[in-house]
Amino acid sequence: MLRRWVWPLTAALLIIAGYAKFVEASGVLVFLFSAAAIIPLAGLMGRSTETIAAHAGPRVGGLLSATFGNAVELIIGIIALNEGMSTLVKASITGSILGNLLFVLGVSFFVGGIRHPIQRFNIRAARSNASMLMLSVGVAFIVPAIFSTSQDPASLTLSTVVALVSLVLYLSGLYFTLFTHRELFESINHYAGEDEQHGRLWPAVGVLLITTVCVAFASEWLVGSIEELATGMGWSEVFMGVVIVAVVGNAAEHASAVWMAWKNRMDLSLEIAVGSTLQVAMFVAPLLFLASLALGHPMPLLFSWPELASMGAAVLLVVVLMMDGESNWLEGALALGAYLVMAVGFYTLPSML
Repeated sequence: MLRRWVWPLTAALLIIAGYAKFVEASGVLVFLFSAAAIIPLAGLMGRSTETIAAHAGPRVGGLLSATFGNAVELIIGIIALNEGMSTLVKASITGSILGNLLFVLGVSFFVGGIRHPIQRFNIRAARSNASMLMLSVGVAFIVPAIFSTSQDPASLTLSTVVALVSLVLYLSGLYFTLFTHRELFESINHYAGEDEQHGRLWPAVGVLLITTVCVAFASEWLVGSIEELATGMGWSEVFMGVVIVAVVGNAAEHASAVWMAWKNRMDLSLEIAVGSTLQVAMFVAPLLFLASLALGHPMPLLFSWPELASMGAAVLLVVVLMMDGESNWLEGALALGAYLVMAVGFYTLPSML
């Protein structure tokens, strides 16, 4: 019943957002309706990608899902880079990592733990993801901040090396998961295929193309209204990126992870939350850096120390929570508490950071 209203509702939100932009309405209204349109569009993109992946087979399908998993955030990031808003882009990368690791995983652990006192997941997959998380944040993000500055020309060289190495390692991780060690992740693949009624291939391809174009328009309107919204609300660009933009770009995935936890499918819930984090850190961030070079607005992969400290703390906390292969509602509460503290911390940062 709900799916019947998704297309009309999404179309209505998109039309209202476009009209508000056309008549130069308040930036707050443009942002709200653009964000409201992007959320269901992201869900439709995800569903169509799943359908195409199901027809393509497990391995090619896995590659497709990994590639399009964060398409919305990539589109928003490229549009923001074209406007020269590199601070917002890096903040949204930080926000996606914090949101997936602490907020989404925290809500999943908490909601799932209320219904199921102890939930278990694939500890081998968790350890593999933990290693990748430590590498993506502990090495790829922190090392450039230590060895270079934003005024140092060498920072672009180091960022280029980091981006290329991250992409190679991310693709290596996909090859490990989908080909050489696929049996270690069978429970995730089994859950992902359960109870799914996939539609026809070509309609799904059409939906993916249409929603991608719609997301591009909505993202352009959203990015164009951010400055006015931030000024009116008294929010910094960093807070907008870390909390607001990151939530908009990942809302559909967030809901899926929590729903899987409620159904006691923790392997899939964990893969959505942590897998999305790895995509952002090792795939989206490097691609956005390379895109910034192509657009003529270089964005070195140099994050502020509050961003680095928050991401590092989030990774350490989640690694500790995952290492025993079990979760409960208290662990979820711990992650949510950490996210709330960090969100308030970014809210208090000065605008010029």
